[in-house]
Amino acid sequence: MSKYLILTKLRWLYLGFAVLILDLISKQWIIAHFLLNESITLIPSLNITYVQNPGAAFSFLANKNGWQRWLFIFISVVILLILIVAMYRSNNKQYMINYAYTLIISGALGNLFDRIIYGVVIDFIDFYINYWHWPIFNLADTSICIGMILIILDGFRTYTK
Repeated sequence: MSKYLILTKLRWLYLGFAVLILDLISKQWIIAHFLLNESITLIPSLNITYVQNPGAAFSFLANKNGWQRWLFIFISVVILLILIVAMYRSNNKQYMINYAYTLIISGALGNLFDRIIYGVVIDFIDFYINYWHWPIFNLADTSICIGMILIILDGFRTYTK
């Protein structure tokens, strides 16, 4: 198989690279300009609040002794490999599913980078309504969620060969 064909099959990763760079830059900016747990209001219902999450989604396993870091790193690597293979095997005409894979891959890489470098995930987007706060998240988490929504929507589509 030629190198060109492999690059064509994985061309979606260019979008993922851009999302990953935005995620990493935003986290570096937060680390450089905020103290841990510092918060500012951007607009009503949206704060920038710097927190460190040693757990997974919604702080799952956050209060453990640190072993979860290695579990989440392992799970991230496995998911990344599965998604890259799935993207490689997918039909290039299936734009939505390939964009979904790309967004999930870039988000997983952003959070994986945090876990490897900092031992925690850097979160900072604090969305709330009245006194109810959604768990604080980051651009990588947003990318993963959008990717998952696209996978669900893609499940309702039919493809012709």
